[in-house]
This record gives sequence, C-alpha cells and structure tokens, in this order.
Amino acid sequence: MNTNPLTDADLDRLEELLEHEVFKGDAMRLDEAQAVICAVVSAPEPIQPNVWLPEVLGEGMEADDPAVGETVELLMRLNNDIAAALLADETISPILYPIDESCEEYDFEAWADSYVFGAGLAGDWYELAGKHADDLSELLEPMFLLNGMLKEDAEKTGERWFTPAEEARLVADIQENLPVIVQTLYNFWRNKRAGGSTVQRNEDKVGRNDPCPCGSGKKFKQCCGSPEKLN
Repeated sequence: MNTNPLTDADLDRLEELLEHEVFKGDAMRLDEAQAVICAVVSAPEPIQPNVWLPEVLGEGMEADDPAVGETVELLMRLNNDIAAALLADETISPILYPIDESCEEYDFEAWADSYVFGAGLAGDWYELAGKHADDLSELLEPMFLLNGMLKEDAEKTGERWFTPAEEARLVADIQENLPVIVQTLYNFWRNKRAGGSTVQRNEDKVGRNDPCPCGSGKKFKQCCGSPEKLN
C-alpha cells in the first residue's frame, strides 16, 4: 500500500471516488470522512479500520470493484496523514463544503456532526474520561453547538438560549477556532493515555450542574460555564 502523504490530486480523486456509483450514494462526503477520521484518531481507545471504514463507505465497501480498493487505500492514507499531523501538534485544516452556490457560508454543521458520530465509535467518551468527564464536556461543547445539538437540548429543557447576535458571534468564533478545538480534543486523550493530567486547576472543580460560584443562583452550565463563557 502507498503510504505517501496525500497530494491535492489524491484528495480530488478520493472526493470523486466517494461519489462512485459502486457506493450507491451511501458513502460519506470527503468533509464528513475527514471529520470521522479526526475523531477516530483522537479516540481514547484504538478504533480499527474494520470498524470505521464501513461507516464511511456503507454497504458498497463489500462490492468486488477496483474503485473500492482504491478508495480504501486513499482513506487509510488520509487517516495516516491526520494522525501524524495531530501527533505533531500541527492543527489540521477542515475540509468544508459551501452550503449554497454563493459560497459565502460553509457546512460546519455536517463536519461537527460527523466528528461527534466518529467519537461515538469508541464508546461513551464521557464514561471513558472518568473523573475528567466535565473537562471533556467543556471541550466538546463547541462541536455540539456547531451541529445544533446544544440548541436543541436547550429548547427541550426550556433553558435560556443566546440572542441571534450572540449565537452568530459565538458560532463564528468556534468556526474560526475549529482546528484548535480538534487538536485540543486529541491532546486531551493523548495526555490521559499517557497518565498525565488533562487540565491544570488551582481551585476545586465545579460540576456542570452545580450552582455557579459567581453567586448568580443559576447552574454553572447556564452561567459562567455556558458555551459563550467557555470559548
């Protein structure tokens, strides 16, 4: 198997192959595949290719077609490239597709949603984080804001949400810092696997559902621990 880093031409070819008729429209887009692999590479426990590749390619992966083998090889090289970049603390550049023909807005929602899906392939990240679950929750909140899950949860529980202007500013800030967020999540698990401390704190840990220490009377996650304050 070719293990050389992917070129722009290779990425274009992978994008084309993911749309090949052999996959019958079930394969993920290139942006979604990249996000899944970023989560897989960052996982607290190793996720083998025979677990994540079928999720990326769908049932078409079982087809006896040369296009399938070529696609798998390119995806594995993409996996290797992402793993090497994150290990070296070189933030990756998210592959993003425009939402419409104006190309003024990009589909960060699909990227974040795919990352969250990929994270789930390793099991329950919060459970695996143990005593650092609250720290992990803070690190993952930007992903849940980008994919809409945080807002949906707030609407279901009747919690206060941001004004349109506040939400727009927060989303724009997270979009700009997405590469750093991905790197930070990778480093969280790398430090934990190495037995190091994921977060240095001089004060007692405040739980997400504990009363906010500022004295507002609100839960920490609704006040100083809100996504706006955490980013």
